[in-house]
Amino acid sequence: MIRQSITFIIISLVIFGVLYPMTIWGIGKLMPNASNGKPIIINGQLRGFENIAQEFSSENYFWSRPSAVEYDASSTGGSNYGPSNEVFLQEVSDRIESILQSHPGKTKAEIPIDMVTASGSGLDPFISLESALFQSERISSARSLDNDQLKQLILDHKEAALLGLFGPKDLVNVLKLNMALDNISPSLTNN
Repeated sequence: MIRQSITFIIISLVIFGVLYPMTIWGIGKLMPNASNGKPIIINGQLRGFENIAQEFSSENYFWSRPSAVEYDASSTGGSNYGPSNEVFLQEVSDRIESILQSHPGKTKAEIPIDMVTASGSGLDPFISLESALFQSERISSARSLDNDQLKQLILDHKEAALLGLFGPKDLVNVLKLNMALDNISPSLTNN
């Protein structure tokens, strides 16, 4: 019985401690950009990562989802607070108040849920189409842009669910959208 147990332990260690990690590492090496967050490099300068959220706080930019890890890619994770947790409810309430101050004329009921709740990883690079459209008036006002032109830019950057099946159907990558926004109307401030 002891021999079978030791054999099982050794086989498990080899499979899960060596073969599996090496397989994942090898797959990552086959797709280096994807495994490194898909860096976006323009004119030799790193602008950000397509698959990793970054914070945008200026009125001139689309805002990412809130992050439970302060957009720190070395520390991914959610807050793990449940919907009845007092700390979570206060955070959401504070975010709602902040959003309403920056979006005059909007109501609490109009705020998309992903603008006030963090994703499970804390680094979701996408916002819903509704969140992007919700923010368009603030940005068009801050940049003196035609709101219809800005809405078209948003629609041009809409991405479908993976294979049309997995995940929300209409998403927008915040970094890519903000970079496109800078191409049509350079911002005077960063982030």
